[in-house]
Amino acid sequence: MKKLLYIFIFTIVAAFNGNAQLDRSQPPKPGPAPTINIGDYSTFTLPNGLKVILVENHKVPVISWQLTLDIDPVMEGDAKGYVDLTGDLLRAGTKSRSKAQLDEEIDFIGASLSTYATGMYGSSLTKHREKLLSLMSDVLLNPTFPQEEMDKSLAQYLSALPIQESDANAMVDNLISSVVYGQEHPYGEVVTKESLANITLKHVTDYYQTYFKPNVAYLVVVGDIKMKDAKKLAKKYFGKWSKGDVPRKTYDIPLAPEANKVAFTNRDGAVQSVIAVAYPVGLKPGDPDAIKASVMNGILGGGVFSGRLMQNLREDKAYTYGANSSLSSDRLVGRFAARTEVGTNVTDSALVEILHEMKRMVNEPVGQEALTLVKNYLNGSFARSLENPRTIANFALNIERYNLPKDYYATYLEKLASVTVEDVMSMAQKYIRPENAWILVGGNKAEISSRLARFSDNNEVLFYDAYGRPVKDADVILDTDLTAGKVIDKYVKALGGKERLLALNDIVMKMTTSMQGMTIEMSSTRKAPNKVLVTTSLGGNVIQKQVFDGTKGVVTAMGQTMELSGKQLEDMKAQANMTLELDYGKLGYELKLMEVENVNGKPAFKIQVNSPAGSSVVDFYDVESGLKVKSVSSQETQMGTIAVTTIYEDYREVDGLKFPFMIKQQAGPQNVDMKVVSLELNTGVSDDIFSTN
Repeated sequence: MKKLLYIFIFTIVAAFNGNAQLDRSQPPKPGPAPTINIGDYSTFTLPNGLKVILVENHKVPVISWQLTLDIDPVMEGDAKGYVDLTGDLLRAGTKSRSKAQLDEEIDFIGASLSTYATGMYGSSLTKHREKLLSLMSDVLLNPTFPQEEMDKSLAQYLSALPIQESDANAMVDNLISSVVYGQEHPYGEVVTKESLANITLKHVTDYYQTYFKPNVAYLVVVGDIKMKDAKKLAKKYFGKWSKGDVPRKTYDIPLAPEANKVAFTNRDGAVQSVIAVAYPVGLKPGDPDAIKASVMNGILGGGVFSGRLMQNLREDKAYTYGANSSLSSDRLVGRFAARTEVGTNVTDSALVEILHEMKRMVNEPVGQEALTLVKNYLNGSFARSLENPRTIANFALNIERYNLPKDYYATYLEKLASVTVEDVMSMAQKYIRPENAWILVGGNKAEISSRLARFSDNNEVLFYDAYGRPVKDADVILDTDLTAGKVIDKYVKALGGKERLLALNDIVMKMTTSMQGMTIEMSSTRKAPNKVLVTTSLGGNVIQKQVFDGTKGVVTAMGQTMELSGKQLEDMKAQANMTLELDYGKLGYELKLMEVENVNGKPAFKIQVNSPAGSSVVDFYDVESGLKVKSVSSQETQMGTIAVTTIYEDYREVDGLKFPFMIKQQAGPQNVDMKVVSLELNTGVSDDIFSTN
């Protein structure tokens, strides 16, 4: 078998007559594309239909085994998530080994073993190959899918969802899935709390029993092993895997919109917008257009810093740190997407520039210098990828799966070198559609959504939630005589009334939350008119303390004390005021009733509250109960400004006043659920505890 290597042969031919002079004003003509010897791979098929691809590499004593199911995507419907869950649970225990035993045996030999919805992967030293294969075979053929492990995995899935709800990038990802592919296509389905709640163990076992068959699978073996041994081991550990009929699926091909559409997903308080211009394309793996199209996309916004989107939005306009585009191929349907993240105030301006650059690609020939730069970049990336034997294995798998020519990758550089300026324009005119795209934005609806309608063919913005589901308009319409003040009055009444609030002398509230398996205790003590003490404890030890004595505010943490000033001091003053809503007018706060918006499926009045110090918060009050159900503000951090969302739930009455006993806070990627365990009123709190000295 040939050695796995690649050889670049550069041929330069120069012919001079006897008195010829070297003309340095002319660049040398490029030589022919280098010839590449990618390396051999071998294949064989077991009697049960399992196709095995072997790539020998004896440089290090390591072997990897990758099993891949060649199946069509599955529509999961109202139980979206069970396919990925099946992959996770495959490694959760077998008939003879628990999950803990599997983990221990894998760790003991220093191996790795992972499973997923369409297969599994394992790697070990050559001397441990049979032990690893025995574990892989056991996991593949004898999974038990324990209910308790499924419950744990579902809990982890659920705990990750709130992060998506506060991450505009994740929200736009869901929006792309939902609107670009449509919810009748498997690529358009999105995991939600509701879909996870619908998953049963039967979904998992049915998927495994239906699709995990050897006759639709490839086993790719890479490393320190000979063909003879590979055949023997594959037969020994995978030969008993029973073949069976596997259903094939066909789906309608998603189409790009006939004219531009704008879809928006709201992230209250966001100071930046995530933008994507996306649509489906008919580009399959190995398509004759694939290499030419990748060059074209590289010029627009691919992997080089000189991409037009980056040069325009970052270097010229300074709108963003990064802007890119991708053009992906897929056996069902490919996708184009241009993407960036910009400040809220330049969202529409950035969109203008993205569409402008897309139109330039379609209408103007690119320069030879730009073309050469991208071709050189792709050339180098391809060459570097060949240093990894797994690249050869992936090439072999693609050739087998997609029925590509045997020399498809060996002639890659030759095909890359032949791409011309005319090819680039042809690809742009075929795959770049600045007037047939979904324009997708995740950001602050109140600040930017109204400025996006002009990008839609019908001057309309479509709104979606964090999971790509259309948002229904609230059933309640604002009365012309309704004011923010009247909403606040209803809130005060819902809490228990003005008299009871004014009778408050002090409030002592204790809460707990869990973070990384540890229980954290928080205590908040407030005393009229404007004193507050907040402590955070772990294992009985105070790890942070915040105090405001009515004038001065300090924070103590890790043995260091810092005096507050500016916005932080003003925020603590507001926190210390137990009856702030009653004092809005007296303190100079400005209130604006904005609209009615659904919060957790129920209509709520949305009010923007601006403090005299310049801080701003958006509060939501349930239309029916009058209670505050949500607040959104911004916070300065070392990573920049982030949106902080607070959800108020489980209101309970204490001495005639209502308080939320569950407070959920999202701050960037962090989510904290704080449960009130005790709340006492008017206990005679001493002023001494508010000392800032």
